[in-house]
Amino acid sequence: MYLGCRVKIPKDGGNITIKTINGTPYVYIERGRTYSKEKKYSIPKRTCIGKRDSEQPDFMFPNEKFLRFFPRELLPSEKDGRIRSGCLHVGAFLVIRKIISDYKLDEMIARIIGQDAGLFLDLAAYSIITEENAGQYYPDYAYNHALFTDDMKAYSDSKVSGFLRDVTVDQRIQFLNEWNAKKDHRERIYISYDSTNKKSQAGNIEMVELGHAKEGMEDEIFNYAIAYDRSNREPLFYESYPGSIVDVSQLQHTLKKAKSYGYEHIGFILDRGYFCKENICFMDDNGYDFVIMIKGMKSLVSELVLEAQGSFENDRRNSIRAFKVSGITIRRKLYASDKKERYFHIYYDDGRKASEREKLEDRIDRMGRKLRDLMGEPIRPSGDYKKYFDLVFWHEGHEDEKFMSGIERADVINREIRLCGYFVIVTSAKMTAEEALVLYKSRDDSEKTFRADKSYLGANCERVYSNEAVDTKIFIGFVATIIRSRIYTLLKDEAARLDKKPNFMTVPMALKELEKIEMLKGADNEYNLDYAVTATQKTILKAFGMTADSIRRQARTLSSDLMRIETEAFEKQAAAQEERSR
Repeated sequence: MYLGCRVKIPKDGGNITIKTINGTPYVYIERGRTYSKEKKYSIPKRTCIGKRDSEQPDFMFPNEKFLRFFPRELLPSEKDGRIRSGCLHVGAFLVIRKIISDYKLDEMIARIIGQDAGLFLDLAAYSIITEENAGQYYPDYAYNHALFTDDMKAYSDSKVSGFLRDVTVDQRIQFLNEWNAKKDHRERIYISYDSTNKKSQAGNIEMVELGHAKEGMEDEIFNYAIAYDRSNREPLFYESYPGSIVDVSQLQHTLKKAKSYGYEHIGFILDRGYFCKENICFMDDNGYDFVIMIKGMKSLVSELVLEAQGSFENDRRNSIRAFKVSGITIRRKLYASDKKERYFHIYYDDGRKASEREKLEDRIDRMGRKLRDLMGEPIRPSGDYKKYFDLVFWHEGHEDEKFMSGIERADVINREIRLCGYFVIVTSAKMTAEEALVLYKSRDDSEKTFRADKSYLGANCERVYSNEAVDTKIFIGFVATIIRSRIYTLLKDEAARLDKKPNFMTVPMALKELEKIEMLKGADNEYNLDYAVTATQKTILKAFGMTADSIRRQARTLSSDLMRIETEAFEKQAAAQEERSR
C-alpha cells in the first residue's frame, strides 16, 4: 500500500536501484547478498520501497516498507485533500455525526484538541465503522468515507502517528472533567463498573506488565476499566493501570475518582471479582450503596441457599416473570464483624440448574478419568481432586509412595448438585428481589458495550510503540465507546418497540447496512446518492430520529461542500501555476 505522499529518492551509498516493470519504474533497496554456489557469485537481495515519479525522476511514492528502512525519514503530513474515491460511504458517518452533535462532543473536542479535532473524531468513527484501530489502515478508510476534518482532508498514517504522540495528559483530563461536569450530580444513580486487560505490541510501554489475563494465563498486559451510568446508559470515565494490579485492589481508587467528579448520591453495581471485606468497608465509610453478584456455591452464601431451599422456588408469589426465575430476600450480615445487616436476594433458575449440573458432573467425570490414568504414579493430586475424591496411596508417607485410586466423595458432590441453579445478589440498600435483579441485569448493557471495545473497536491490542500513543488511543477509544454506547441504546430501544425483532438492529449489522448508503461522483464532478434509502435503512434511521428526507438533505449539503473544496483547490493550484510561470 502506497502512503499517498511523495518523497525524494534517498541516496543510500549505491544500494538504491530503479527497475522498470511493465513500464512502471520501481525503487528497490539492497538489503544484503547471498552467495550462489552454482553461479559462483553473490546475488543481491532487494526489496521494493516504492515507485518513481515519472514527472520528477528525483522523487518517489513510498510504500509501507519504505518506513522500515528509513524510519527517520520525515514524510509529508497529509495527502492532497482532493484525492478521494468516486464512491463515498456516508450513512454511518451521518448517524455518528448526529450523535456527536447531540452530545456536543464536536464542540468539546474542538475546544480541547484544537486544529486536529476533526482527525480525532475521524479516528473514533474509523474504529466504530471498520472495527479496527490500526493507524496504518486509516488512509484506506479516509479515501472512501466522508470525514470530520476541515475540507475533508485525508491524512496519511504518518500524520496519525504524530498526532497520537502529541495529545497531552492535560487534554485527556480536561475532557473527562468536562464530560462529567455535564451530568446531573443531584440525582441518585447506580454506576456499573467493569474492567478488562489489553495487550500491547511494544515492550517499552510503562503500563504493560506481566499480569493475569482474563483467559487465566499470565501475559504482558495493562488493565482498562470504565464506569457507566446505569440510569442513562452512558460511559462516565475510564482509567488504565499497570497489568500487575488486580481489579479488587484498584476499586477503592476508582470510588475516590467518582467522588472527585462530583458524584455523591451513587451506588455501585459490581461483579463478584470486586468482592472483599476491605472494599465493602470502604463503600460503607463513604456512604456508597452497592449491588454485588455472588454465586450460590460460594461458602459465604451456600448455607443461606440451603436454608431457604424448598421454601420459594415453586411459589407463584416469588416468580419474577421478566427473567423467568424465582426469588426471595433474607437479611444477614456479610461477615462476623459486619456492623449492619445486608439484603441477600436468593434466586433459582430451572434452566440454569440443568446446565450447571451438567458442567459439574462432566468436570468430575474428567477428573475421575485423569485419576485413573495416574494410578501407580509417584504423584499426589491436590486442589479440587482432594475436594471431590478420597485419595488412596500405596505406602503413604514413605519414599516409594504411589497414587492408587480416587473414590468420589458423594456427600460433597451431592451438596454442590443441590446448589446448582441458585445465585445470590447482595445489596446494601433495602429493596425487593425483583428490584435487585433489575438493577444487576441493567449491567448487561454496559457489559456488552464494554466487550465491544475489544471486539468491535479493534482495541484488543494497542498497536503502538510509545506511552503517549497508547494513552491517546485509549482516549480515542473511550470517546468511540460513548458514541457506540448511544448507538447500541437507541437501536435496542427501537427494536423493543417493533412487533418483530429483526436481526439488523444490532450495532454491527446496522452499521453494515448504513454503510450501503453511498454517494457516487458523476461526470459533472458532483456527488449524489446512488439510490433511494431502503426500508431496512429507514427502520434503522428511525432509531436515531432520522428519515430518508434528512439523509437526502444532508447528502446534498455534503455534495455542495465537496464541490466547493474541489473548486477552491483547483483555483489555488491554477494561481500557483500562474505565479510560477511569471
